[in-house]
Amino acid sequence: MPVPIPSLSRKLYSVFAGLLCLAPSVSPAAKLGALAGATAPAALTEEQRIVHVLNRLGYGPRPGDVERIRRMGLRQYIARQLHPETIDDSALEARLKNFPLLDVPTAELVELEAEARERRRELARQTGGSPPGAQTAQPVPEALPEARMRERYRGAVGDDRHPRRIVSELQQAKLLRAVYSERQLQEVMTDFWLNHFNVFAGKGLVRAFLSEYEREAIRPHALGRFEDLLRATARSPAMLFYLDNWRSVTPDLKRPGGRGRAFPSPAEAGPASPAGMARQRQPGVNENYARELLELHTLGVDGGYTQQDVQEVARCFTGWSIHQPFGSPRRDLAGRMRGAARLGERNLPPGSFVFRDWAHDQGEKVALGVKILAGGGQRDGEIVLTLLARHPSTAKLIATKLCRRFVADEPPASLVAAVAATFERTQGDIRACLQTLFDAPEFFAPEAYHAKVKTPLELVASALRATDANIRDAQALVGALARLGMPLYGCQPPTGYKDVAAAWVNAGALLNRLNFALLLASGKLPGVSVPMTAGPADGAAQAEALLDRYLGNEVSATTRRALLAVVADPTRLKARKPAALDAAPALEAEDGDEAGLPIRRRARMAPLDRGLGPASAIRRYDLALEALARQDAPLPLAAQLTGLALGSPEFQRR
Repeated sequence: MPVPIPSLSRKLYSVFAGLLCLAPSVSPAAKLGALAGATAPAALTEEQRIVHVLNRLGYGPRPGDVERIRRMGLRQYIARQLHPETIDDSALEARLKNFPLLDVPTAELVELEAEARERRRELARQTGGSPPGAQTAQPVPEALPEARMRERYRGAVGDDRHPRRIVSELQQAKLLRAVYSERQLQEVMTDFWLNHFNVFAGKGLVRAFLSEYEREAIRPHALGRFEDLLRATARSPAMLFYLDNWRSVTPDLKRPGGRGRAFPSPAEAGPASPAGMARQRQPGVNENYARELLELHTLGVDGGYTQQDVQEVARCFTGWSIHQPFGSPRRDLAGRMRGAARLGERNLPPGSFVFRDWAHDQGEKVALGVKILAGGGQRDGEIVLTLLARHPSTAKLIATKLCRRFVADEPPASLVAAVAATFERTQGDIRACLQTLFDAPEFFAPEAYHAKVKTPLELVASALRATDANIRDAQALVGALARLGMPLYGCQPPTGYKDVAAAWVNAGALLNRLNFALLLASGKLPGVSVPMTAGPADGAAQAEALLDRYLGNEVSATTRRALLAVVADPTRLKARKPAALDAAPALEAEDGDEAGLPIRRRARMAPLDRGLGPASAIRRYDLALEALARQDAPLPLAAQLTGLALGSPEFQRR
């Protein structure tokens, strides 16, 4: 339900946002640059170089960071960030202990999902009402198998709500890492690769595989070899489930034992929704993963592959699947064990990668001009991954995306070529590619300074770091990110979130960002406190001090006038009821939705209040906005000025 949000008066808002209404031919980034009065300096000063590195290799400076790095030396700081294992991050680890589900093995999460599903079905049978997949707030009768829920999860997941907790803990942990980790580059690169190899938390059981995906497939390889990273994502149950490869089988399928052409029975493949079982009666090759592997993960849309290559690569990955993705409820345990024994999968934990030789297309294939001999089994897919990881088109694609992330929306061709050459020479050494990028003159070029517009995650994290905020509960912040258009782990298409200004700068975006900044500075954001140090008694001097603290006094006359206008009349910056918020993207389809449709063509997911979406987090954020909108008295001057500084066009850039 839309809620009122605090906003600037129309006159004051127009001071910041008027240039967003320039002619459509002017790019959003150019509009924001003109609004900020951005002009590239002739050459970066030492302090500007430090701020540039803090904004590009991390999520922005905290109080004292610039001076700390000046003493350490900028080269030494970059070298340490490239080797995060040398950096003590114990303070962050202490904060992450509040999220017990982060380190739970996937097999246990899968079993939790299965048991929760059983309880819902039993409840539906007893009440004679809700469908098996429906969410319900009713208490679970004592007769249900509550005792089977492990004691270690009782305080963490609650009745039938563990899917929300799994993703909620990941969302909060991701934000805390961005704000508090000393290993800033590792966090930036983990987010970079999670976006590059995007999976959507709202698709069925992906949520149960997400923790392992980030913990074991992405994070350990974020600064390692690209081929290792590619291989880890290809084998990840999260990716296999998201792009439907877990059910991709040869059309000429014969199960072990010679029982003819049929998809595995539930005892062998795991229980599924009735619709899912109906689809399983017509097995075949699924091309979703092969297409995204070529187009998004490696070669790029212009990488030189054909539709025939997609089909051949898809054949190479038949049989790459997930062992018992839906768990093993005890009432079917014996049958499952017999089925697993027949398939040679007896000792595999539920939810783990499995290669099924009997489901693989054993014929000869030709992918990207390379002949792959018949009878290769799992090696067919491994050959394809190596071929793609070392392809020149992959080097160009990854180099372009890295340069776009760290330098400019349209990176210099010379820099892309240099990074691509390093990628090819080192066979995909990500750390070496980054070293080449950071050593290049284009990285510190004056025109690269403040040339990037922050994504919502970068904006929220940088504002929290700049204010030295203390986060006791990050749920409202998770809701803020959803309202700003970037729900964490909530990007539905495999393309991931875009890293260019055009995706984030529009007529409403600046207002939403200003409102977040004002709410943060007001101290009324639930679970977050911002220290307000005593400033000069004179209002104008206080404004200048805050501009220096948050913007380094690199501000346009427009921004300075806006702050001084509030000094002259603090009642100008008052909450008012604006237009309704657009609904934030949902994270969750209905429980049990495993439709094998191409992801990019799927319909919008279920509403926020039905399932996994960050509905409660968004409600916390909205209620705080509503309370601020209803406040009659103006905020303290320091809060108003801080909110305007954090919401200014200059702070939107990095």
